Amino acid sequence: MQIFSSNTFLFAICTLIWGSTWIAITFQVNETALMFSVGLRFGIAAMLMGFWCLIARKTLKITFKQHLLMGTAGIFLYTLDYTFLYAAQQHIVSALLAVLSSAMIYFNVVLRRIFLKKPIRLDVVAGATLGLIGIVLIFSPEFEGMSTNQGLAIGLLFSLGSFLSASIGNVLSEKILDKDTSVLQLNFWAMTYGVICTFIVLGLSGSQIIMPDKPSYYIALIYLAIFGSIIAFGAYMRLLKQIGSDKSAYVVLLYPIVALAVSTVFEGYIWTLSSILGVIIVLFGNAIAMGKLNRLFHRFA
Repeated sequence: MQIFSSNTFLFAICTLIWGSTWIAITFQVNETALMFSVGLRFGIAAMLMGFWCLIARKTLKITFKQHLLMGTAGIFLYTLDYTFLYAAQQHIVSALLAVLSSAMIYFNVVLRRIFLKKPIRLDVVAGATLGLIGIVLIFSPEFEGMSTNQGLAIGLLFSLGSFLSASIGNVLSEKILDKDTSVLQLNFWAMTYGVICTFIVLGLSGSQIIMPDKPSYYIALIYLAIFGSIIAFGAYMRLLKQIGSDKSAYVVLLYPIVALAVSTVFEGYIWTLSSILGVIIVLFGNAIAMGKLNRLFHRFA
């Protein structure tokens, strides 16, 4: 059905799922090496996609050049991005990470122009800037008392590496999908190569690998693999193919709002005037970035 491929539906899938995955991740923290959990998550996702293709008789055969591109995209999206992200989380608060994640949109805009020769869309830049302001307002109370130390500087460098890696992976994915490659092929091979590199990094790091014995860990793992990886990344890549890596990156500013809504139910998060205003600004920025205000203006002009 056409509704399942609409931009609104794909945005909703990404934001709702990724806005809730943080709960699942909390069941994995301190149970084993975080990169081991990441490798398992995407490894299970890749195996399930491969199994589905086998049953549905969908081909995963691609050219050598496509292997190189997808492998590179997978390393940036699933190995470097998550390696740097988890490292950053050891040094800075999640609120600051949410604010810094908005930089990915600007990276996407610039890299898309440099590598794909596609124009910089000013409505995306304007919408992203409003979104950044809104995210700052939402998380501003959590910045109080945050100390500036060497750990903060290291965390900022790691977060910069994470979001730059994600942007490179995004632009590479758009390049691949522009060649009429299927989203399923891209996700399978990119995740497969990403998993291989993740376990290589894990082995070189010397991290202690312990198989968790809590059922909650494995329930969370399945949720992250199926919903957080197969479904959400499938929707995101479809969105990227339809509207470009610059506009689709606005998802990173929307799913923190869902995370706060979930936190309201499960953790008693208390909304303030600042956070409510921030949400309104983020949504307004999204409308600008997606060109909705322009269409509305022309409709009534």
